Amino acid sequence: MVDVEDLFESLFGGRAGGPRSFGPVRGADTEAELTISVEDAFHGDRRKITLPAPSGGTREYEVTIPRGVTEGSRIRLAGQGGSGTDGGPRGDLYLRVHIAPHPRYRVKGRDITVDLPVAPWEAALGATVPLETPDGVVQVHAPPGTPSGRRLRLRGKGMPNPRGAPGDLYANVKIVVPPKLSDEERHLLEQWARVSTFDPRRAG
Repeated sequence: MVDVEDLFESLFGGRAGGPRSFGPVRGADTEAELTISVEDAFHGDRRKITLPAPSGGTREYEVTIPRGVTEGSRIRLAGQGGSGTDGGPRGDLYLRVHIAPHPRYRVKGRDITVDLPVAPWEAALGATVPLETPDGVVQVHAPPGTPSGRRLRLRGKGMPNPRGAPGDLYANVKIVVPPKLSDEERHLLEQWARVSTFDPRRAG
């Protein structure tokens, strides 16, 4: 014959009808959003942020943003999550990274796209022009006959990757026409128009 109380004691560590103890229980992991700039994602940063605390109210956290972090990545703050029970450890807090829209840079994964303004004669004749990137100014060569909308690839100049190859940077050529011409500029353009056989409606 089975003793019910002995069975409860062996299965649950307590007598039937009495308090049951399961030992220390780890606290729950929690998650919050962290919005950063393209520059902070590129270079990394260390900052203090204020978030709702798991136990109520708000709490200040010190966060290290890794260099080269990408959209949707999670930053783990160990032991900053929910409280444990019966002496159990706290859970972890995970910050899900969101990279804010930027007026110049468009980020997809580790690749960065930026517009490259060039003058009509630079596009036609070819030129090496400066381009501002998150890592500083670089020189970009536009070959002769570069059309508007052409993407020039700068290998390895995109978002850094601590565990592998960095992304690429794409310079999107944008031909910019002078808003106002001098008399000499107008004269030269009129000369060009007279001698040129190029028809943009039939090009390509």
